[in-house]
Amino acid sequence: MTPGGTSGAPGVVVVTGVGRYLGAHVAARLAADPRIERVIGVDAPDSGTEFTDLLDRVERIRVDNEALGGLLADLDVDAVVHLALVSSPDPQHGGRSAMKDQNVIGTMHLLAACQRAPRLRKIVVRSSTAAYGVSFRDPAVFTEETEPREVPRGGFGRDILDLEGYVRGFRRRRSDVTATVLRFAPFIGSTADTTLTRYFAQPFVPTVFGRDPRLQFLHFDDALEVLHRSIVEDHPGTYNVAGPGVLSLSQAIRRAGRVAVPVLEPGLSGAAALARTMGFGRYGLDQVDLFVHGRVVDTSRLEQEYGFTPRSTAKAFEDFIRAHQGGVVVTRGQLAAAEQLVLDGIRQVRSAVQERP
Repeated sequence: MTPGGTSGAPGVVVVTGVGRYLGAHVAARLAADPRIERVIGVDAPDSGTEFTDLLDRVERIRVDNEALGGLLADLDVDAVVHLALVSSPDPQHGGRSAMKDQNVIGTMHLLAACQRAPRLRKIVVRSSTAAYGVSFRDPAVFTEETEPREVPRGGFGRDILDLEGYVRGFRRRRSDVTATVLRFAPFIGSTADTTLTRYFAQPFVPTVFGRDPRLQFLHFDDALEVLHRSIVEDHPGTYNVAGPGVLSLSQAIRRAGRVAVPVLEPGLSGAAALARTMGFGRYGLDQVDLFVHGRVVDTSRLEQEYGFTPRSTAKAFEDFIRAHQGGVVVTRGQLAAAEQLVLDGIRQVRSAVQERP
């Protein structure tokens, strides 16, 4: 048993968002734990079948948000793990409007259902370090008590602030329920498929000219470990979850064997739109701002409460590199030549600007 934890795993656990990568893996891991009697995976009626094999020991129910209230009461649920969040808008599935409906309205319905579930004694909610926002006035390191200096520009960050506000209200109404909020740093690792991993998987990575932000990552396997412990142990409160240490964006790009392509800040937003149009990835303002300002969080509360320290940001990124084409897209010589071309292009632009009357 870890510091701050108590024994006694819940009998019946509901996991939302099992049609997505994180939710499916969490549900499968909980189902393999002999201390848990029953794991029920909940997702939208139109969710896919991509993870059917992984969920062979999970009872899967497809239901609309509005029907959750009766479902949780009928199932005599002991614990709920809320993972049904969308981190970036998908133009093919409703864009920003559908994203907000999933993140904010979906969480409201879930918490209302949890409030009416008489046997519920634990809820674990996926949140994000995006709750802190990003700006030039931010502190070097965020703790759980740090308030955002500015409202996030991106939709996901704003959704996270709303979501956590609803959880605080739920805590006041159901003080008998252990509520755990986990603010995850961006996931990375050998198996993770996220906006961030797709960004670093590009052979030419757009960056903001003159910026080299500090970044933190969380290995996907460590996220699973923290979520698992949050269910089988009691850890009330809000926790930053990230790999210790930092990498600058330039370090990460070089270690991945990619080529940085500096653009002016408005240009990165344009590059993001182009990437979406061409189907190479979905970048929102949350990601753009992260690559401008960076974000580092303190994880001492997590380490003390859980007795667990995730692998470092550097090690998590190394695992990602090893899994993507041996970690090298271009050779050192090719990288140096490409960087020289980029520098020559920047010099030409500067010269052209200086020569204008």
